[in-house]
Amino acid sequence: MKRLAPSLRSALLAPALGLLLLAGLASPAKAQRNGSYEVNGTNPDGSSYTGMMTIQQVGLASWRVRWQIGQAQVEGYAMSVGPIFSVGFVIGDRPGMSIYEVAPDGGMSGQWTLVGSSAIGTENLTPR
Repeated sequence: MKRLAPSLRSALLAPALGLLLLAGLASPAKAQRNGSYEVNGTNPDGSSYTGMMTIQQVGLASWRVRWQIGQAQVEGYAMSVGPIFSVGFVIGDRPGMSIYEVAPDGGMSGQWTLVGSSAIGTENLTPR
């Protein structure tokens, strides 16, 4: 079997690697979708809560997010990269952030905190 010259091999390999990277990084989370999610979480103080989250895609990898927890409504914006879904939000006047891992079935599990807090909450999201 004849070996390709190093420069020809590089010329053929570089575009193929680039396409693989683009396929894995440029697309939004594969299981991510618009819609409603049931929320089950634990606050940083250990108390639990339930509610709903609605997400709406507003760009290639950007999303508008709205939680409804009891009477409280929290809004934020998110970005997805591969299986990671990250949200920035504000509760009252305190900014917060959450990071989720998206499962193949579209469910998400992650952690969240308010900026300046010394504790972390958890949250699980189940598609409806």
